Amino acid sequence: MAQHSRLSTALPPSAPARESTRHLLLRAHIVLLLFGVFAHTAVFNLLGIDGAAVVLAVLLVGTLGLAIPRIALARPARFPWRRMPWAALVYLALALASVLWSRWPQATLLTWVLQASITVVALFVAFTLSWQEIVRALSSAFKWILGLSVLLEAWVALVLHHPLVPNFAIFPPGKIDPHWYWVRGDLIGTGRIQGIVGNSNTLGILCALALVVFALLYAGRARRRPALLIWIALAAYLLIRAGSATSYASLAAGILVLIAAVLMRRAEAPAQRARLYALFLAVAAVGGVVLWLGRDAVFGALGKSSDLTGRVEIWRKVLARAVQHPFFGNGFSSPWVPWDPAFHNWILDHRITVFMAHNMWLDVFLQLGAAGVLLIALAFLAFAWRAWFFAVDRPRWDLVRDRPYSALSLLPTVFVAMLLVLGLAESTPILLWGWLLLILLSFKMKISPLVGTGPGEGAPPETRGSGRRRRAA
Repeated sequence: MAQHSRLSTALPPSAPARESTRHLLLRAHIVLLLFGVFAHTAVFNLLGIDGAAVVLAVLLVGTLGLAIPRIALARPARFPWRRMPWAALVYLALALASVLWSRWPQATLLTWVLQASITVVALFVAFTLSWQEIVRALSSAFKWILGLSVLLEAWVALVLHHPLVPNFAIFPPGKIDPHWYWVRGDLIGTGRIQGIVGNSNTLGILCALALVVFALLYAGRARRRPALLIWIALAAYLLIRAGSATSYASLAAGILVLIAAVLMRRAEAPAQRARLYALFLAVAAVGGVVLWLGRDAVFGALGKSSDLTGRVEIWRKVLARAVQHPFFGNGFSSPWVPWDPAFHNWILDHRITVFMAHNMWLDVFLQLGAAGVLLIALAFLAFAWRAWFFAVDRPRWDLVRDRPYSALSLLPTVFVAMLLVLGLAESTPILLWGWLLLILLSFKMKISPLVGTGPGEGAPPETRGSGRRRRAA
């Protein structure tokens, strides 16, 4: 005979699953690593070239120490070797081979080691972290950059009362070109600010990238959304105060691509998508013609002269050297090593040796010729193609057709648009953090084609529903 009882037959309560200490340390290391890559000029300005080299070497060794055991624990068949971003890796192999004909072999070896290190780091991050963790790590790194930029600018303006020189060196007034300053102390003035990275253009594009990351986290209903609004406002303020025209253009391109992707998500039928593609092509064509015909007015509104503040003259000199070896280039060096005799005092800007061509494609043509241009074009084409469909295709692994989109899946397509526009006036997309984003996002999309699946993402989606059904039963 059944009897009533107040005693529960359910399992006793247990604490929620928590992340292991090892994984928390891994995420903290990756945030520090991303900060060191994105704000590498801050490390250089603080510690000098030797100190910066030591810091980057320590971060790399730490990354390898974390990466090798994780890859070793995964069976060889499980590590996605076949899904590597092969076009970018072949470009890297060509860069190493160029030491055989390089006009600056020492610079080639030095910068190739740096590029290869960044590649290893990007592959490791993509393999070990989930999409959520990658975006949160980028968010944390950008927050540190923005916060320290405000603190440093405030300290120079309110306490130091004079511009700050790299490595805290002291020079008599008037004995140094203002372009050498790390921070000028214009936080409460009207001039352009440089932040902890020591360069207005770099600060501007980092603020633009941070805005995208913060906004997508907010749209994805991340935790502490009110705090994200504060960070969005701070990033927007620093972006405006940096006054970087290339950053404005890159952000505008990212916003346009974001709008296009959202519209494409709303189109369910193939015919609707076809009409949208035709509309996008028409708008792009008309917009390109309008921008070309009104380029002088656009440059003037952005505070740029018709020669893009000296970039045209830089491009002429780079092209004159590049056409001497048009097929395989003069030798890899990204960035240019300013103390190498081939680059020292070759192109000067305010008596400072320029270390890049200020155009990604021209820089690659100089270094690796037409072969390098073809490979980097294939790498970015594959990145852009995969990123677009990663953003606009609905998540699907079975017959269910109405699963919700993830806001985070918009990140790669917005970033690739911003990098491509930035590459028209800077060489950043093939340097350091630009290269890191190319490798990281390309590899992650190939091994985790859906947010929540693949290495570092947890259980595969096809097992989640069965697990819920078993618990319900």
